[in-house]
Amino acid sequence: MNLPIKPRIVRCPRCGGPSEYGPDNASRPFCSERCKNHDFGAWASESYRVGNAGDPPSDEAEGDLPAHH
Repeated sequence: MNLPIKPRIVRCPRCGGPSEYGPDNASRPFCSERCKNHDFGAWASESYRVGNAGDPPSDEAEGDLPAHH
């Protein structure tokens, strides 16, 4: 007997609410189209950024490192 598989419930990355992670949720992992679009807008406006591995840490960029003798 095949029982229906319950979709996994995960935390929405945008609002933190419950989100169904399954094929019935076209916005997964987000809970809604609104959260999905809000997150996309944050990436588009550069509110979120992925750092470059070649970028120095912020304290090196400021020149605040102690001098080596």
